[in-house]
Amino acid sequence: MASPDTTVKLTAEELGAWRGLLRVHTALVKALDAELTASHDLPLSSYEVLITLESAPGHKRRMAELADSVLLSRSGMTRLVDRLERDGLLVRDTCTDDGRGCYAVLTDQGRELIAKARPTHLDGVRERFLVHFSPDELRAFADVWERVLPGAAATD
Repeated sequence: MASPDTTVKLTAEELGAWRGLLRVHTALVKALDAELTASHDLPLSSYEVLITLESAPGHKRRMAELADSVLLSRSGMTRLVDRLERDGLLVRDTCTDDGRGCYAVLTDQGRELIAKARPTHLDGVRERFLVHFSPDELRAFADVWERVLPGAAATD
């Protein structure tokens, strides 16, 4: 690691791009979280888990896969799944092929909540982010995210 006196500072362009990414991400997450919580009593992290389960085959995913897909630690995912299970939005099911793991499975109540919350979330994403860019710019963003983290812009 370089010593503090030999570290090359970021250029204005680099710093602007980096700080801009962080600030925009933080502001968007806060706004979308507040909107979902106010309208549906559903934090953004919970929405992400439920929407991931909704699109999974059989509306279920292994806990470890779920944690990876929504960028939570396994312990953070366990705590979140505990809350969602307590609220009746998902249930745990054992993995018959692997006794060590378990699945998180979306319930009917979870599907109903997602159906109600989806328009709020998508309208917020469009209003706060997507309307500022052309389709070509959005494709360019996806390409950039893929360069930084392959798979980051995957739509499946």
